[in-house]
Amino acid sequence: MSTSYLPHPARPAPTPWLARRWSCSTETLALLASLYFAVAVNGGFWTGAMQGRSLSSVAGWGHALSLFAILTGLQFVLLGLLLTRRSARPLLALLFVAAALAAHAIWRYGVYLDPAMLRNALKTDAPEVRELITPALWRDLLLLAGPPLLLLWRLDLPRRPLRRALGRRALALGLGLAVVVGTLLADFQGLASLMRNHKELRYLVTPTNVVYSLARATTSTGLRPAEARLPIGNDARLGPAWAASARPVLMVVVVGETARSANWGLSGYARQTTPGLAARAPISFPRVATCGTDTETSVPCLFARIGRQAYDETRIHREQSLLHLLARTGLDVQWIDNQSGCKGVCDGLPTRQPKPADHPDLCDHDRCLDDVLLRELDAVVRPVGASAGGRRPDGQVVVLHMLGNHGPAYYRRYPADDAPWQPACQDDDLSRCTREAIVNAYDNALHHTDQVLSAAIDRLRALASTHDVALVYVSDHGESLGEKGLFLHGMPYAIAPDEQKQVPMILWMSDGYAQRFGVDRECLRREAAAGGASHDHLFHSLLGLLDVQTATRRPALDLAAACRS
Repeated sequence: MSTSYLPHPARPAPTPWLARRWSCSTETLALLASLYFAVAVNGGFWTGAMQGRSLSSVAGWGHALSLFAILTGLQFVLLGLLLTRRSARPLLALLFVAAALAAHAIWRYGVYLDPAMLRNALKTDAPEVRELITPALWRDLLLLAGPPLLLLWRLDLPRRPLRRALGRRALALGLGLAVVVGTLLADFQGLASLMRNHKELRYLVTPTNVVYSLARATTSTGLRPAEARLPIGNDARLGPAWAASARPVLMVVVVGETARSANWGLSGYARQTTPGLAARAPISFPRVATCGTDTETSVPCLFARIGRQAYDETRIHREQSLLHLLARTGLDVQWIDNQSGCKGVCDGLPTRQPKPADHPDLCDHDRCLDDVLLRELDAVVRPVGASAGGRRPDGQVVVLHMLGNHGPAYYRRYPADDAPWQPACQDDDLSRCTREAIVNAYDNALHHTDQVLSAAIDRLRALASTHDVALVYVSDHGESLGEKGLFLHGMPYAIAPDEQKQVPMILWMSDGYAQRFGVDRECLRREAAAGGASHDHLFHSLLGLLDVQTATRRPALDLAAACRS
């Protein structure tokens, strides 16, 4: 008797992991994404929220678990309201990438992604963006966004009948809200105290901070289509000083970029980063309080009649600036830019921007050293007797907007032969450099700013035999160089360190200018040394220094009012 056996069916070959597909509901996907956001991209939030609390205690663990439940629950509810079977993949893909970029900026530089920071980022020019694209950014993007994007690509979201889908979604949202409300009730005192005393932490919750701040930034006045600005100072006219002499007047206003008082030689820094200015002895205002911690806030505020004391962003963008008021009196006002634009301050006025192709010795393909502003200044200063094109032949105001000291690529802001402090960081990724090298590169950039300002004063001195000339320099905001783990700038003003909020300002004028406008320079030097100056003073002080008479000027904010005859 023989027995025959049927062959066993061959086992199918295992599916490679990368080729597998998984099935899950949209609600499960929203929960997984919320858990991922809470754990993987919120390191900055956890560091701030757990400051002063230890996980070695029961209370510390309780606080951490409460925060985790709130963070996960809120983001789950928000995703549950937004995700559908069709929109889940593209929307989550965008959020994963945005969250990775936000986590990189927060963790590497210590920034807070509030609406001002997002607005500033949206108006950053291409060269600055390229300087921020570093190997560390690609690494963080790959590590933080790569795995969830890969998993998202392999997921199937099954179709469900509409009534059943709505019921499950309502149940899921209800459970999410119950977790949030229950956690708040269980630890209300601790959570309420945290959010009341540290409101800025909400700008570290990723990716909610990106979505909220981006929505606010794109709907703010600064990014809306240009509207006609409301005129200010309709009564403005030139005062008696303009009739006292036939000599032309030239006022140069230099808007610096990212120069902080802490490293400014004239402000008492241990290093002499401003030797050229020290030799020319301008009037120095060592610590001037800024209007903001980013260019997008500070530059419009600098030239607005309302400053930090009564800050109103919408009003500032709706009204004309100081430059429009000066132009209305007949003065020839021009803006020369080596940065990312005038932020609306010079709308409708003559502007110039150096073209790299015209200055190959000072520029690469997209950036020029600030020396190029001196050439542009030479090109616009009118000699005595030249036609003013319908403007007053005896009055010129020229604003120079510097590239300055903007990070992280400080080494790109100065020529290689103007670098007295070594070793200097030569990398756009500051994490690759020691703090000493970062500070050296920043100080080298400040040293070059000093050289440019000194050369500008020398040019004005050369005109002093035929013109009455003056120069004002003030930086827009400061910079963090690793203090308290912070780098760059743009922190919310209420919690920003002094390194980002205190900047230098100088005033230089020829003998003829001081005599014509009745300025006692020694008196003003004493006033400057006493401190108390802020960005709020610039608008009213320039009106006073140019003898522009208008009810808009507030003498209490004119720094030279007590020193003018």
